[in-house]
Amino acid sequence: MLAQDTRITATPTEVAALGDLVVEPEATISDPPLPAPEAAGFLLALLLLSPKEPKEPKGK
Repeated sequence: MLAQDTRITATPTEVAALGDLVVEPEATISDPPLPAPEAAGFLLALLLLSPKEPKEPKGK
């Protein structure tokens, strides 16, 4: 097989533009989640208001 050499030349501006497209921006780091005490009361209310499990019928 014949190998064909192709050389692509790019200007420094084009190389910089390509580098900007390839490099992912750094993600911002956020603070850890803070506990919300009011959520505990809401979850407790949902638990108390949830329907009870059905009972097994005794007759059969």
